[in-house]
Amino acid sequence: MTDLAFLVGVTYLIAATLFVVGLHKMRAPSTARRGNRISAVGMVIAVGSTVTFALIDTGGDVLAWTALVLGAGVGASFGVRRSSTVKMTDIPQLISVFNAVGGGAAATIAIADFLHYRTGDSPPLTVSIPVVFGVLIGSLTFSGSLIAAGKLQGLIPGQPIVFPGARVLNLGVAGVAAGAGVLAIVTSSHIEWLLVLLVGASILGILMVLPIGGADAPVIVSLLNAFTGLAVAMAGFALDNQALIIAGALVGAAGTILTLEMAKVMNRSVPSIVLGGFGTSDTATDTPVDGQDLNDVRQLTADDVALQLAYAHQVLIVPGYGLAAAQAQHEVAELAKLLTAHGVKVRYAIHPVAGRMPGQMNVLLAEADVPYTQMLQLDEANTAFDTCDVALVIGANDVCNPDAREPGNAVSGMPILDADHAKSVVVIKRSMNSGYAGVSNPLFTDPKTGMFFSDAKKGLAEIVVATKTYVAA
Repeated sequence: MTDLAFLVGVTYLIAATLFVVGLHKMRAPSTARRGNRISAVGMVIAVGSTVTFALIDTGGDVLAWTALVLGAGVGASFGVRRSSTVKMTDIPQLISVFNAVGGGAAATIAIADFLHYRTGDSPPLTVSIPVVFGVLIGSLTFSGSLIAAGKLQGLIPGQPIVFPGARVLNLGVAGVAAGAGVLAIVTSSHIEWLLVLLVGASILGILMVLPIGGADAPVIVSLLNAFTGLAVAMAGFALDNQALIIAGALVGAAGTILTLEMAKVMNRSVPSIVLGGFGTSDTATDTPVDGQDLNDVRQLTADDVALQLAYAHQVLIVPGYGLAAAQAQHEVAELAKLLTAHGVKVRYAIHPVAGRMPGQMNVLLAEADVPYTQMLQLDEANTAFDTCDVALVIGANDVCNPDAREPGNAVSGMPILDADHAKSVVVIKRSMNSGYAGVSNPLFTDPKTGMFFSDAKKGLAEIVVATKTYVAA
């Protein structure tokens, strides 16, 4: 082993170690930020080492220097600008775009390595097989992630997009892609089959994500994230690059575990999600659903809500996507601090898929300096509801729908927050519109539930003002 190869191995080992340590620390909200920094340092080391040793190996080729500098400049500029300006509610679609970039890069690297061998001897199976899988998974991830980002952003309708013969078409495209992949391995000197594979896999990615409904979009984004990791690992095998193999394997494993956990929380299997999701778009309307109208509910004012909260002993706050969309985390934190200073025990009931991605509510609340000790996960929160005086539901719908306990509807079997077990329930919502699953929520018409129709940010601000009057009395 040359000195250069030894140094490459050492730096990649350091980077891989930092990846593992950083990923481990991301398991808990209190250490996630530190874990992200550690992983970032590992990535800087890996990228810096690869660039440095590549330039040394090429003898300082001007074209190589130019390509690397331009690529790094464009990528870093986009990453810094987009990450620093993105809203918390737009994080899922940004992640989806990053998935697309990762998958596209892996496919590009695989094709470039294949072309390198075309100038000389045919690539061995240890190269051609990873190349084919890299192009297949990377292209599918690229196109599928762009469609998922479009759905999350509202550029593409959030409801499932299906058409007659869709599954037959999927099988046909998958067959063409698989056949092209086999021929690319067998006739490794022909780039044409690899291009057919690239086009076929890209079309398959689009067809796979279009039928996914709004409620399943976060799961499919997580699955595509796992695919990105696999594509990167395949590129690593093709290039014999340990850093790519390790990083890709970590992303693939973490993405797979997260996908399975999210599907479990939704009480749905991954195959059922991929074969066709359920759900509606995210667009809220003021139209009642399933025969519900404002005569079926007990409407509250800000003063009514403030009075209940001020005289409660225990309050459980249930944050949902409505809170995230309104960016109302600071208002709810202010209300909680106000009640806590008045002697009310305030905690937050966090559903694993509240919002659009796991941990989104935790991050939003942490932004407003809400203590991690006040955030209860599903099982702990459901125990607390039994002794809760007021459950304050803010912009949540399906995650606290009691119909999930009944068979025969879109949310049947989905684990929920038992907000209806509280002595009194207050729901802050813009309308009686249904959630992702497109079904009505009987919690809203429960006799012990009061509805405060308002945008989360505006409504909480009004409640804070009214509560100050009661706690000062």
